[in-house]
Amino acid sequence: MAGRLILEDARRAPDGIDVQMSFDDLGTNLRDVTFVVVDLETTGGRPGAEEITEIGAVKSVGGTIVGEFATLVNPNQPIPPYITVLTGITTAMVMAAPRISRVLPAFFEFVGNSPDTVLVAHNARFDIGHLKAAAAALDLPFPRVMSLDTVQLARRTISKDETPNYKLGTLSRVIGTEVTPTHRALDDAKATEELLQFILGRLGPLGVSHLEDLKTITDAVPYRRRKKAHLADGLPRTPGVYRFIGPSGEVLYVGTSVNVYKRVRQYFTAAEKRTRIGEMVDLSVRVDATSTATKLEAQVLELRDIQTFDPPYNRRSKRPDKRPWLILTKEPHPRLSIVRSVAADDLPNALGPFTTWKSAKKAKDLLERVTQVRTCTPRLPLLPPPSARACSLLEMGRCSAPCVTGEPQEALDRAGRVLSGLVDDAVSHTMANLRLMAEREEFERAADERDRLAALVTTAGRKEQLTLLSTNAELRAARPVDHGWEIIVVRWGRLVGSAVAPTIADVLSTANTLAASSPAVDQPVLACGAAPIEEMEILYDWICSSGTRLLTSPPEPFAVSRRSPQRFSIDVER
Repeated sequence: MAGRLILEDARRAPDGIDVQMSFDDLGTNLRDVTFVVVDLETTGGRPGAEEITEIGAVKSVGGTIVGEFATLVNPNQPIPPYITVLTGITTAMVMAAPRISRVLPAFFEFVGNSPDTVLVAHNARFDIGHLKAAAAALDLPFPRVMSLDTVQLARRTISKDETPNYKLGTLSRVIGTEVTPTHRALDDAKATEELLQFILGRLGPLGVSHLEDLKTITDAVPYRRRKKAHLADGLPRTPGVYRFIGPSGEVLYVGTSVNVYKRVRQYFTAAEKRTRIGEMVDLSVRVDATSTATKLEAQVLELRDIQTFDPPYNRRSKRPDKRPWLILTKEPHPRLSIVRSVAADDLPNALGPFTTWKSAKKAKDLLERVTQVRTCTPRLPLLPPPSARACSLLEMGRCSAPCVTGEPQEALDRAGRVLSGLVDDAVSHTMANLRLMAEREEFERAADERDRLAALVTTAGRKEQLTLLSTNAELRAARPVDHGWEIIVVRWGRLVGSAVAPTIADVLSTANTLAASSPAVDQPVLACGAAPIEEMEILYDWICSSGTRLLTSPPEPFAVSRRSPQRFSIDVER
């Protein structure tokens, strides 16, 4: 099985052959949906097992009735006179009728459980509410089908200029149904089915042609947005990345999904409630997509697209500066310094990357106090002059004062251990301080100190994870999924390809083929320089997830050390 590379065209099969998208890729056409229109007559009481007196339903596909269901139901109680006047159903008529415990299973069988079935009623809250209450009382599972209310649909499609109200009898006269509602279940169900077909005819010009559209048609969505739903037509129903394109060809927004088509369709319905994203959808003129072999590949491609296109409607659209690192300067008496990048060879002696410069500054402040590395900025000579005098930090125990002692090695060793990822001493020292501050009830100072420790420990853990990826020339890994085995190839921390093998027997051959067809990646000059940090974090989580197996043997074990900083957890209030 040939693997697919990250930037493969959205409409290519795994073997590279162009394929035509089928109509099935667009969703369930309304012509293929099974509508079960139901109407109930009841005793007029609250929903329950002994209230239904009659059930009538019609089943239609493509506007043609293909089945009917009608029966009286014995409610095991007298029918009130006013109900008899309204419906014509008397207590005597239902005496010989079956009880609801026999009728309801038969009706649910008539409805079925197909995902392409829709249960319809006029004022569905009443009819479906009674059915659900009866099912609950009898401990019967309710059919897992979509429900629809023709009252709500009518309000969306028939104006108040056309009808004085939205009662079934009134709407039946307005649109001229062949069956007149009579307050008997089957007649009313047939009239409702005709009303439904009339409404569907009006919804067609609004872009409602598939079941996915119908699910949200009763929600308040601007017409200009809903009619853009056709922009999703032809998009893949596979994992991938989608891009909303503006009028000048600019990328407005980048997203990812395990089913690109279904996700993009949601942007044109009430499922999308973000005002700013709604504005983006209104500006868009088309949607492009790239199909990927795996969800992981889609997530990585999304990150790269955001970095490349800088889309204005993505939260991560602001291009961040390079992540900061913490190092010891290269001078006779080093000090801690925050830098924008670190050479790959210096990775073992640097701490990072930090998420922000602010977090790097917090870790630097803590580390200076814990290690007593000097904080002054002048360049000091290797040997202090006889006239040198130390500042007050020496007396406070905050500095090793190489300006007068000339022997800062102990402080540098302490700093070097922390920068390399051994944070135990820093954690012990800071926790002792936190306990002391808590005893003194200096809670604000303690919170600041906790934040500094969290910045240090979290970044040390991140460095350990990224080092495992960024220092390996190639990693191949596989993970079981429902439809086979996902396989990835990572070089110097950069995803270069992914594929799916149908069985475990195909894993190694698929991995070899994928590796052979994946692009080469040069060994980076900078630490973690082959890919964005976010990409390597996603890859690390994937590789370390349950069930994942490494298919290669890296020079160094892909495992965290027993003294890993990741064993510390520092809770920070959000």
